Amino acid sequence: MVWGPTSMPDAKAGKPARKTAPAAKAPAASTPPEAPAATVSPDAPTPVAPTPVATAQPLPRLGVRKTYKLFIGGAFPRSESGRSYSVYGKDGALLAHAAQGSRKDVRDAVVAARKAFAGWSGATAYNRGQILYRVAEMLEGRAAQFAAEVAAADGGRAARAEAEVAAAIDRWVWYAGWSDKVAQVAGAANPVAGPYFNFSVPEPTGVVAIVAPAESSLLGLISVVAPVIVTGNTAVVVASESRPLPAISLAEVLATSDLPAGVVNVLTGRTAELAPVLAGHLDVNAIDLTGIDDPARPALEQLAASNVKRVTYGNEDWAGTPGTQRLMSFLEIKTVWHPAGT
Repeated sequence: MVWGPTSMPDAKAGKPARKTAPAAKAPAASTPPEAPAATVSPDAPTPVAPTPVATAQPLPRLGVRKTYKLFIGGAFPRSESGRSYSVYGKDGALLAHAAQGSRKDVRDAVVAARKAFAGWSGATAYNRGQILYRVAEMLEGRAAQFAAEVAAADGGRAARAEAEVAAAIDRWVWYAGWSDKVAQVAGAANPVAGPYFNFSVPEPTGVVAIVAPAESSLLGLISVVAPVIVTGNTAVVVASESRPLPAISLAEVLATSDLPAGVVNVLTGRTAELAPVLAGHLDVNAIDLTGIDDPARPALEQLAASNVKRVTYGNEDWAGTPGTQRLMSFLEIKTVWHPAGT
């Protein structure tokens, strides 16, 4: 028989083993007495929950609105009259407020162009070509800005605006390459009967006024400005009245590309107000009326006759291949006779 631990008899005393005492129970956890309820005075104010502190949110940054000014003598003044006019995009959205030039601004621009003429026409053809090529480099670096302005002004798609800007840069490079070649094309050594040399030498006309075309705000503008200055003339440009922003951005490029101050001066404003002043100005040697509608040209040609200005204009396909006509339009041919053998 197997005895369990509680029933096995005591081996020594022969008595049954003592029973194991039951384990002591753990005392029950005492419950703390309830706190007496607080007595609230009827006159005490009602407690108010604290207002959560709002986290300060950063305000949206305001963009710096660009001020479009005139470009005269290498500086960017506001109009002497203090006027401006609203420029709208093709979709009717307000794009900017451009300076509205006056007669006084025209006179200042002509003075600046005349002052710059001697130095610019006296520079070597190679140096003029270098400077114009630098302009193309600057245009290339700001192509995105010009594309955005052209798209906003003309209302076309971004791809179309980018294509026009690329064509405008290529057009500027094309004209820059003519700086040291136009004399060979326009000049000649003429055969004469006698012991003389006879040379035809092209020279710049002088100060040229340009009314820029309205239908092509950048490509058309470059197509009329570049051939004027590459041949040694200086220019006073009336930008497109409805699309002047690319013209002012081009002026910013010209101001930072080693072009001497006064070689190109850009005016914005009402074409009907500025063009007659330039046509009748006695210190303007030639005028390009490309941006003038056909019915208004005869009156301006009559004003230009006051000092026998050279007048030219043409409704061209600006996207087409340019020729040499505009290069020759503002050149005077000087004939030189020299005795042979001395």
